[in-house]
Amino acid sequence: MIDVAILSAIRDRLAQAFAIDETRYHPLVVDRVRLGWLDDDRFARLAQFNDVFRVADGVATFVAPLSDCNARSAAMADIAQALRAEGALPAWRNETYAVASEFDAPPAFHLERGAARWFGVRTWAAHVNGLVHDNGDLRMWFARRSPTKAVDAGLFDNLVGGGIAAGMRVDATVVKEAWEEAGIAAHVARRARPSGAVHVRRNMFDGLERETLFVHDLALPKDFVPANQDGEAVGHRLVDLTEAARLIAQDGTSDDVTIDASVVVLDCLLRHGAIAPDVPGYIPLASLRFSAADW
Repeated sequence: MIDVAILSAIRDRLAQAFAIDETRYHPLVVDRVRLGWLDDDRFARLAQFNDVFRVADGVATFVAPLSDCNARSAAMADIAQALRAEGALPAWRNETYAVASEFDAPPAFHLERGAARWFGVRTWAAHVNGLVHDNGDLRMWFARRSPTKAVDAGLFDNLVGGGIAAGMRVDATVVKEAWEEAGIAAHVARRARPSGAVHVRRNMFDGLERETLFVHDLALPKDFVPANQDGEAVGHRLVDLTEAARLIAQDGTSDDVTIDASVVVLDCLLRHGAIAPDVPGYIPLASLRFSAADW
């Protein structure tokens, strides 16, 4: 049984992480659809790219000549390089996201992954709970992020997780990331069971994160040992679900879990019945998985 105090701490931590002053943000609108959100300072900087954007009445739109995906993408690539030169983009991936209103919608433009939060565009990711069934108990793997990562360095993360680049499918991302991050062979990774989606919205040092995470559960054998392949994880820990709850409740310790992973773990705890629906505060806690979906 997970202590009520731990559940309260999880709720407080995530609610604080997701608290956003919406009045400080200005939309980037494409074809009457709000695709990005920029805070006051970034919005003011955007206005200086007046060959790309028209900024008026608190709203940014592309100038008329940039009317299709290719033209917008080329312009955004130039802006991303300019922001990188200024030191405004700490993470550079040489890979793009497809920016659209929905995951499967035609993209309005493509954008360097490291610039996604600067523009506050919605991104999509695939995360995998690595689960081990052990004599009737369920245990979960965590991965510790490398201390050299540009974001959330040294924190615990899901065993597998990664952004879905332009042109990639969800299942292909799972297979790719499972091998790179944990040494899980493709035929094993394909057994990962899709288990819905959760949403994250939080203000970060490099902009506004707005991400939908496609959640998967992957049953792993008791003798499985993760083996990172790409240097992005430096260690792993296998814990029971009570300890998993304790980890995502922490804030400011060496064993902190990233906010993204914490939401995925919370979802897993709820789905597998580790958190009973009659505990105090269950509904507000469960609702945190979806509270950022519509903005």
